[in-house]
Amino acid sequence: MRDQQWRDVADQAARLEATADFSGVLRATRGDEVLYESFHGMANRADGIPVSRSTRFATASLGKMFTAVGVLDAAGRGEVDLQDAVVDVLPPDRRPTTLLPGVTVHHLLSHTSGIADYFEEDEDLPGFRENYDEIWDRLANYSVRDYAALLPLFADLPPVCPPGTAYHYSNAGYVLLGLLLQEVSGTPFPEAVTTRVFAPAGMTASGYFAFDEVYPDIAQGYLPPLHPGGPWRTNIYSVHPVGGGDGGAVVSAPDVERFLRAVHRGGVWRGVTPELVLTRRAGEEGQRWAVGYGVDIREDGVFGKDGGDPGVATISRCQPGTDTTAVLLANVDWDTVDGIGDLANALIDAAMPEA
Repeated sequence: MRDQQWRDVADQAARLEATADFSGVLRATRGDEVLYESFHGMANRADGIPVSRSTRFATASLGKMFTAVGVLDAAGRGEVDLQDAVVDVLPPDRRPTTLLPGVTVHHLLSHTSGIADYFEEDEDLPGFRENYDEIWDRLANYSVRDYAALLPLFADLPPVCPPGTAYHYSNAGYVLLGLLLQEVSGTPFPEAVTTRVFAPAGMTASGYFAFDEVYPDIAQGYLPPLHPGGPWRTNIYSVHPVGGGDGGAVVSAPDVERFLRAVHRGGVWRGVTPELVLTRRAGEEGQRWAVGYGVDIREDGVFGKDGGDPGVATISRCQPGTDTTAVLLANVDWDTVDGIGDLANALIDAAMPEA
């Protein structure tokens, strides 16, 4: 049965590549065994460079896992406490004017801070944006090198709820965590995560690479043509030019696996245990998914994080009990290629079927 499932995944991926211009990598492993791996489409369409095992992809919100572990590692070093009030850690010019004194580092990590988001998806809340690109009508995307540049988008918005009272997914909360890690470590956020999170986990291919810096093996993010028969477009005007606290790291599929295993096995970062990351912190009783620190946790213990930006679609899963991982990284987005979600589910189901 499992062999047939893998053939179905392969057929589905090939069909999506042929009919919908899917480009990306799929990979599943159990321990040291590669259960499945396939590469599709072009990392660079202009130069005809295909996706390969060494191709590195932007990750959008999947990168929140890295931010969370960076902050937890800082706590393990004694640089910050998870119960510290954020107003006591970040100076006034590095935090919202409306940040309540009761908001702690724990609240930011678990999406229970109640702060308003800079890209709010709930149309009943302040800051609602229907289209992600609308952000750049207010702020030039190329200016976001230090993520403090995003503060004007949410700094004066009122909280959506008191801290600790409800789960409210917040990109802005992870922007603040990135600024906080930079503050307590005394190093720029990209350097802090690269040296403190990626290096100990053996993630040698990963980093935060700006669009205008030339590095090998990085997939260009793509948007569809504006009209039939027109050229594909890059996403350089649609997302931040370099990743930060709320996401955007550039990684390879094997490096994502290394990170997931480092989380569930423990012993890699200072004071960062599997229990610390994978304890359910928010979510109603009986829900299929809950939130840990930087990760989503399925009711059977499978954990991971997904991401999506213009020109980016990513999923990651880890089943600790069987040491199984599943990763999909794509340089086209969920909306452009209808069917990525079904392909991701097929990969996950084949790798780690639910009981």
